[in-house]
Amino acid sequence: MLKNLLIKNYALIEHTEIDPDKGLNIITGETGAGKSIMLGALGLLKGGRADSKALFDNEKKCIIEGTFNISSYKLKSTFKDLELDYEKVTILRREITPSGKSRAFINDTPVRLDVLKKISEKLMDIHSQHDTLQLGSNIYQLNLVDAYGQLEKKVEHVFVAYKEYRKTAQSYQQLLDEYNQIKEEFEFNQFQLKELDDANLDDIDQAELEMELEKLENAENIKVALNTVLEALSRSDFSADTSIYSSITDLNGLSDYSKKLSEIRDRLDSCHIELRDIISEIETEEDALFFDQERIFMIKETLDTVYALQQKHRVQDLEELIEKRESIRSKVDKVESFDEALLEAETEKKAASEALMEIAETLSEARKNAIVPLSEELNKTLADLGMPNGQIQIDHRITEPTVIGIDEVEVLFTANKGRAPQALREVASGGEFSRLMLAIKYILASKTSLPTIIFDEIDTGISGEIAIKVGNIMEEMGKSHQVFTISHLPQIAALGSKHYYVFKDHEGDATVSKIKTLDQEGRINEIAQMIGGAQPSEGAIQSAKDLIGIK
Repeated sequence: MLKNLLIKNYALIEHTEIDPDKGLNIITGETGAGKSIMLGALGLLKGGRADSKALFDNEKKCIIEGTFNISSYKLKSTFKDLELDYEKVTILRREITPSGKSRAFINDTPVRLDVLKKISEKLMDIHSQHDTLQLGSNIYQLNLVDAYGQLEKKVEHVFVAYKEYRKTAQSYQQLLDEYNQIKEEFEFNQFQLKELDDANLDDIDQAELEMELEKLENAENIKVALNTVLEALSRSDFSADTSIYSSITDLNGLSDYSKKLSEIRDRLDSCHIELRDIISEIETEEDALFFDQERIFMIKETLDTVYALQQKHRVQDLEELIEKRESIRSKVDKVESFDEALLEAETEKKAASEALMEIAETLSEARKNAIVPLSEELNKTLADLGMPNGQIQIDHRITEPTVIGIDEVEVLFTANKGRAPQALREVASGGEFSRLMLAIKYILASKTSLPTIIFDEIDTGISGEIAIKVGNIMEEMGKSHQVFTISHLPQIAALGSKHYYVFKDHEGDATVSKIKTLDQEGRINEIAQMIGGAQPSEGAIQSAKDLIGIK
């Protein structure tokens, strides 16, 4: 519950601080006095939009701080998930600087606004006219059934299962789209692959073939040149071979006279051996060389195929062509193996769908079990709130699976006897909406540990005996929950365990809104004015005492 609320430099409030009661807290005051300012301040603690225009003094920062006792809210896991230190007494703070910059804190730890929202929504439930309009939404109505049946865990299980199903469904669809896309190219890729495979690229050395072709095409010229070389080296009478051999013979006769000449002879002998080896290789090359038209044709055919494929696939060399071939092979293989992959993906999707449906059907059954008692309790509470002929009926139907399950509900309502219930958003008046919302909050309060509940003029459009019944419901809620209500009705104001009065102070340089806690005399006077105007009569004062229960 909210133990303390501090508001500094916000709207028309310069500084105010209250320590609410744990039960029913009443807020009254003249129209325009600033009662809604409190709601605006609490809205900032719930992560509402910050604006420097809301500052009372544009040169000072605004501070909104709420101190909460959260020991009964079971929020340890939430704090842990958000990486926050858990404290039984937790302080939420929001600051707005004159420049408009906003900062949020939880127990003095700076936090992002979304973190503040996640915590504050567990601590405060502010009911406004917008919430009343939400009651006509099917999603809100389904959430109501879940809250009544305390089905949050089951809803979370469906959420997780649906996410898994969507993931498998998207994977399957993506695979199917990819399959359909590459299947269109399959025949063309298959043809290209066969063409590349038939070229036997792995058995080809392009550079070597190109060199061999050039050699074969110039075989006659090469053969003539080699014969000329052989003529000079070994075939003529004055060949290099003959001359060197003769020189070695001459040096043999001189080697006995000089060591140096002996060494020269040995070196020349080595040269002669090398020359004979060279001559032998040239002769072998020359013997093997001839113009082979058939071989030339085969090489040209192979190279023409390679060149054509390189040009077709826009690559520079054989290595790139082989890479292209393997890329095409991968696409072809992928199509050929897609059946298995698609079957696997479809199986996973089906398993996820079946798991989702199993969990969703469990949730659906639990929702159906909650609808009847919820309808009965709502109808009873509406009767207690002065609507004896009011009738609530909750229709349920099965839908396609979504993140919230397979259920859709429609709250039907009639305020008049003999009239068939119709969609709530189409037939309920503003006052009926407000009482229905109060009935919902009252029923849910008995089901779970609700946070601090704040009603903003939920008593609009009612009076007399109905106002007393509405007040009794709020008083009953206040026995187990902390409740705030902004009210214009004396019947409701008289039931509060603590009464705050909001007023404007015009004594200073600027008008300010202030809030004060009324003592017993102040409560009597305020309620008497609510009954009889600014100058209440003795009868109004006595009526105020009667409402409060003072003898």
